[in-house]
Amino acid sequence: MTIHTCPCCGLAQTVPTATANLRACCARCHTTIRSPGLIARSNQRTAAFALAALILYPLAVTLPVLKVQQMGHHTESSILEGISTLLAEGQILVGVVVLLCSVVFPLTKLAALLTMSLGGASILSAHHHKAWVYHLIEWTGRWGMLDVLLVAILVAALKLGNMVDVAAGPGAVAFCATVVLSLIATACFDPHSLWEAER
Repeated sequence: MTIHTCPCCGLAQTVPTATANLRACCARCHTTIRSPGLIARSNQRTAAFALAALILYPLAVTLPVLKVQQMGHHTESSILEGISTLLAEGQILVGVVVLLCSVVFPLTKLAALLTMSLGGASILSAHHHKAWVYHLIEWTGRWGMLDVLLVAILVAALKLGNMVDVAAGPGAVAFCATVVLSLIATACFDPHSLWEAER
């Protein structure tokens, strides 16, 4: 028997070990209490979606995201090309923001999710290390969409002129797929699994 907290109402209760045919439910709200099998499946889903996002990520940053046509002049730009162009032209602040939000934060979040879901929590023996990595995942997730806002502002600014045509490139599709997979991996991740091994 172990003590579990209900994920819905927060009631702490003693839960007997559930067999394959039975499931433990909360005494107050009847929500299913996490079992080792559920936690293992949650970790497998998180690892699968995080790995899929990491596989798509190189395409998202190297394929053209925007196709701009102005007065017969056609240009395409990927995220990495855009970052290098911004930095080369002296737009250091915008270039660093796009670099952090498009490259550093998403890669950090996906790598942390993959590591933690594959049992990397055992490497981090101290409680504060596990908590720090989980808070890092949460924090980087908040900033991972800022670059999408920057692209939307850029497209809106370019669309103000009738002589400019802006279209999404194949990199935009790969980037959106990476963002969706990252969001699903985050939703599947169960932070309680970080401490389950200690019970």
